[in-house]
Amino acid sequence: MKPSIKAYTLPQLEALMRDLSQPAFRAKQLYEWLYKHGASSYDQMTNLSLQLRSALAEGYSLGSPVIQDKRTSKDGTIKYLLSYDDGVCVETVAIPSRNEERLTVCFSTQAGCTMQCAFCATGQEGLTRNLLPGEIVDQVIAVRNDIGRRVTNIVGMGQGEPFLNYDNVLAALRICNDPKALGIGARHISVSTCGIIPGIDRFSNEPEQFTLAVSLHAASQAVRDSLMPKVSSFSLDDLKNALRRYIRKTKRRVTLEYLMIKGVNDSSEDLAKVKSFCSGLLCHVNLIPINPVPGAPFKPSPQRTMNEWVSELQKSGTETTIRDSRGADVHGACGQLKNTYRRN
Repeated sequence: MKPSIKAYTLPQLEALMRDLSQPAFRAKQLYEWLYKHGASSYDQMTNLSLQLRSALAEGYSLGSPVIQDKRTSKDGTIKYLLSYDDGVCVETVAIPSRNEERLTVCFSTQAGCTMQCAFCATGQEGLTRNLLPGEIVDQVIAVRNDIGRRVTNIVGMGQGEPFLNYDNVLAALRICNDPKALGIGARHISVSTCGIIPGIDRFSNEPEQFTLAVSLHAASQAVRDSLMPKVSSFSLDDLKNALRRYIRKTKRRVTLEYLMIKGVNDSSEDLAKVKSFCSGLLCHVNLIPINPVPGAPFKPSPQRTMNEWVSELQKSGTETTIRDSRGADVHGACGQLKNTYRRN
């Protein structure tokens, strides 16, 4: 099986051009065809010689994901099911802002996931494979081409745990950030982790001003372990220390994502523990009413409970908001559309 050209970063393409006895500028041309123009075949790359196009086609596969399913919510959110050349499918979500000034893409970093979080439909299927850098970028390009608008923001909050595919994810973020490719500002690029501490420490050393989000979902160790069993080896104390290190190094605020689940993690005791966890952290808490997942017992917390949490956390000095939950009518939660598609 031929290697995929989507595995290559710009420096790696430069090395490839040297191996093919091509001038260095050919790498930039190829890179721009892949990630600025979103070329789906070498034949489209008309400023490359026929000889080079032939050599690339013979040695390196090039494909673009195909939209297998697309569902548009009444709130404007669009959920895509994309398939790659090997038949692997992932989900991508386009979220236009209500005033249409921004277009955010929520992308997947893995096909499937190993984390087995109790509230996530993706955890029901396990991990198929990691996505290549270009395959991650292709999700953003697919949305841009389908909607016909520039993507302004991207968030790695789709299927998969980004820090378990760290190198490929960082390479993809840099392509998306590169003015010669998608040109999305670093501060408009976010990555969400379940709390993989070695990944957080690595991320703190990256030079770009990417945003870090952490799925907290409980500040009680027992509750968090039940909801997120695969990160139970990382204690909440260790996670807080890692976030302190990150903030100290980067001087950047961390977003703490917190799914509000009725009767599971929304009690007054849970609130007190979240206040304690946030104490001394430069952080923003994003409360998220859970999207119901078929087969899971969880229901979103009442609006009054979420409003109370916002008020109490803000009084304690932690900026807190409620995420505008969108796309529930088109299987908005990660893995729902993919699992539905497989059942049909």
